[in-house]
Amino acid sequence: MELQKRKKLRLPEHDYAQNGMYFITMCTKDRQNLFWDVGAIINRPQDIPTLSDYGIIAEKTLFEIPKRYPHVRVDKYVIMPNHIHLILHLDNTDLDGGRIIFAPTTVSKIIQQYKSTVTKEIGMPLWQKSYYEHIIRNEKDYNDIWQYIHTNPEKWHEDKYNKFIMV
Repeated sequence: MELQKRKKLRLPEHDYAQNGMYFITMCTKDRQNLFWDVGAIINRPQDIPTLSDYGIIAEKTLFEIPKRYPHVRVDKYVIMPNHIHLILHLDNTDLDGGRIIFAPTTVSKIIQQYKSTVTKEIGMPLWQKSYYEHIIRNEKDYNDIWQYIHTNPEKWHEDKYNKFIMV
């Protein structure tokens, strides 16, 4: 029996340390619903649910990305029950337009560090092995992704991995 090869997710010729914006999705292992408070989902289906303790840790760690990497911004994010969407903005130029002195960090390194920090803080492995990434190529692409992230919680009841009972 031949083993199925994993699909390559990254563009081989792209430098993931270069300036740009990236749409990132990170999923929990086995699509476990860990980041939303189940009671809030059942009792308030029309509202954006409150984050669970794990979701709070995931959000707090997102806020730490620009502190650890001053040349990186999180432009938009949403924490869903079993995944996180975000727009990462890398800008490796200083205010004068020259290169920053420190070595630029890759998207992969940022995500690896983020997932590792959340895992250590929670005290158990909770992530799928990799992550989805899309290079944002223009303003329309950015606006479409921003809107997708913004409206994602409202569409959770349509998600095929939604294991919560909505009443």
